[in-house]
Amino acid sequence: MTLKNRISLLVSLLFTILFGLASTVIFVLYSNFRKEEFRDRLEIKALSNIKLLVNVKEVDEQLLKIIDQNSINKLYDEKTLVFDSHFKLIYSSIDDAKINWSVEDLKYLKKHKTFFKQQGNYEVYGVFYDTKDRDFYALISAKDDYGNRKLLFLRYTLIVSYIFFTCICWVLTSFMVKKAMNPLNIFHQKIKNINENNLDTRVESKSNTNEIDLIANEFNFMMDRIEVSYQKQKEFTANASHELRTPLSRITSQIENVAADPATSEKGRSFLKVILSDVNQLTELINSLLILSKIDSNNHENTEVHRMDEILFSAIENLNKSFPDFVILFEMEESDNLDFALEVKGNKNLLEIAVSNVLKNACVYSDNKQAKVVIGTQNDHLVLSISNTGKTLTEKEQQNLFQPFMRGKNAKGTSGFGLGLRIVQRILTLHHSTITYSVPAENINLFQLFFH
Repeated sequence: MTLKNRISLLVSLLFTILFGLASTVIFVLYSNFRKEEFRDRLEIKALSNIKLLVNVKEVDEQLLKIIDQNSINKLYDEKTLVFDSHFKLIYSSIDDAKINWSVEDLKYLKKHKTFFKQQGNYEVYGVFYDTKDRDFYALISAKDDYGNRKLLFLRYTLIVSYIFFTCICWVLTSFMVKKAMNPLNIFHQKIKNINENNLDTRVESKSNTNEIDLIANEFNFMMDRIEVSYQKQKEFTANASHELRTPLSRITSQIENVAADPATSEKGRSFLKVILSDVNQLTELINSLLILSKIDSNNHENTEVHRMDEILFSAIENLNKSFPDFVILFEMEESDNLDFALEVKGNKNLLEIAVSNVLKNACVYSDNKQAKVVIGTQNDHLVLSISNTGKTLTEKEQQNLFQPFMRGKNAKGTSGFGLGLRIVQRILTLHHSTITYSVPAENINLFQLFFH
């Protein structure tokens, strides 16, 4: 799970839990408030009945019932019972309504003065009233339909609000986190595209207070140090390679002169040829390192347009000069936009080096010193396919094929340093193009150069 999704999930869950707790607390508090309010109403009604019955002599039981039935504060489905000190019922408001009571309840009232309890849908309040002459016990029962309706309405309101605002929270949280993390996504995309050819890339930062901007600033400082170190390394490689070429050239000339001297014995010439071969390999290695050090997007402007067929023919011609026994089979696929696709913008010399290296690699590692070249198009882009027959690479070797000094098992007995394909990849990357290797059939090696 990504950091963005994890933050959205945690914030949304936190809000969901807090809102759920708040809704529960509100409901419980209001439920308790309703009970207390209804209890007070029952207490007032019970005490009023007792006082009217006891203190007002003109009020008898029948008159009290009439007053009770027409009271402005009449409760729903109300029932009132009044008992004297001997637990004898002296007043009952409505005969068909019932209150479940016992002598134990009245004894409890005498001891604790009041009680409040639930009996099914009814709520019962009991009170003990003490006068100088007599003691009275009153039980009053009623339904709080009005309060329960408000409580039910509050419950549904809280549930609907909880669902609605929770959904809104999840959507808004996801949107806000995505917006807040957008600079980090841009940061990720920029550093993802950084390679040895664009070490000058920097991440834009707007302030020094935002954590992402602080990371971006530190990243830029790190890239400054890496770029300086990388440039120094390239300069050292280029200078060392350049300085080594001069003495190697003199050594090559002296060996060739001595080998051409008639006074040199046949054994000496054979020995000098071996030395000359080693010196040529060393020269080739130095030239490859020099090319790698000079390939840089800042040093080559890819504005000139060249035809890839002309570059290919030139590379084949140069390869035949060095390896006259190599055979290059050429084929051009028919396509309506092939002429347009053959025009590639870039550096002609570098592109020729790249094509030459792939051709040489195909011929050297073939089992018949032949390679086949096919020019075609794919999605309106030029594709240069170079194939040969011979031993193929394993999947593990293919993963490291374009790494420097990498050579497969099929390279045994073949001279080389494993830098040719690395140079090809660097050149194509510089020209925003790619190279791939595949094994389409048994003992068939296929390199494809895609020019975009």
